Amino acid sequence: MDASSEQAADWSEADAEAWLLGLEIFGIDFGLQRIELLLESLGSPQRLPALIHVVGSNGKSSVTRMVAAILAEHGFSVGAYLSPHFVSFTERVLVGGVPCDAQRFVEAARSVKMAAGQLELAEAELGPVTQFEALTAIAFLVMEEAGVGAAVIEAGLGGRLDATNVIDSAVQVCSSVSLEHTAVLGETIDAIAREKLDVVRPGGTLVVPADLDPAALAVAIQRCSEQSARLVVAGRDAPAKLSLGGEFQLRNFALAAAAAHALLGSLDGAAVERAAAGLVIPGRYELADSEPTTIFDGAHNSAGAEALASSLQAEAAVGKTVGCLSVLDDKDAEAMLNALAPCSDELIFTRATHPRAVAPTLLAAVNQRLGGPPGRVVEAPHEALAQARAAAGSDGLVFAAGSLYLIADLKRGPEAAGGSTL
Repeated sequence: MDASSEQAADWSEADAEAWLLGLEIFGIDFGLQRIELLLESLGSPQRLPALIHVVGSNGKSSVTRMVAAILAEHGFSVGAYLSPHFVSFTERVLVGGVPCDAQRFVEAARSVKMAAGQLELAEAELGPVTQFEALTAIAFLVMEEAGVGAAVIEAGLGGRLDATNVIDSAVQVCSSVSLEHTAVLGETIDAIAREKLDVVRPGGTLVVPADLDPAALAVAIQRCSEQSARLVVAGRDAPAKLSLGGEFQLRNFALAAAAAHALLGSLDGAAVERAAAGLVIPGRYELADSEPTTIFDGAHNSAGAEALASSLQAEAAVGKTVGCLSVLDDKDAEAMLNALAPCSDELIFTRATHPRAVAPTLLAAVNQRLGGPPGRVVEAPHEALAQARAAAGSDGLVFAAGSLYLIADLKRGPEAAGGSTL
């Protein structure tokens, strides 16, 4: 055993995390050649049975978890690949509905690290493997080694050039399309939809929600025609009572049930009800505490903020409703504030531990210019949340939103440094 192999054999979860955090977020291009060569060198672990691919602007993670839960209740051993994580990278790979075993993750990461190093030597012109490519390869390795019978894969950015777009999925799901990452995906709904819906496979089945933007629906119809694929429009009503809060989750579950039906051909009603009753979606209208009721929601764009606002208004809190917000600089903060202001008695602006987090003083200035509710600036996220809870009172309602990085900070604890990686 050479020195590098011996060192790799002694890897811990912390070592794997340090390696992943040291990788570039974006490569020299957004092509698929690096991930394809990397996976080929690993034995093509992406060739998993019964694959479902989930793309979209909002709701991807919820739909991915929901589909996985429904399939599990139908007797499948199910794997799922998700973004982001909040505390540990292992949260991104679910096996049997729970984060994968840390040792299994470390072993897969070690294999991917060695393969990535060999690829960088052999194909230097392609540039180094990116963090998301490495995580995607790790996920496929973990699920292959676990022997899953079905896998639900959440795309990262877009679809066409996303590292997950290497699978031959039977069913593709588009959760929503809104204006996001316009510098990369395009500046119109139809342009973004074309990027996301590139994942539709010849002869596949594309499942979309009933409220999909008309421009995106037109692209979906065209794409299915080009690929001789079937288009399924999900119903508007969830087929079972959910354990989750948030009105938008009813719509997401209806979409997930339609996707599972597209894969299986039929669904067992009792199994669907069990899946709905046992759902937990971290960071998506998550009940984090009580007295006052405290909701964590990663709503990170205007569509997400509008969905959150609708659910908050349905809560009918007795006391004050106070928001704790941080937003990244590539988001439409003004549109998000316009959505959340009407359901807020006060807003507290803070800064997630991410280099692109907008200065809370700027958010406060935008809120004041828009004529929003009273606001204050509290730089540290945990102190901001504590002040929001105090301001709301025991019978009030508190929400933390605007960025999944903020939710990651709050879940980590005040002593933790750094933010989650999306």
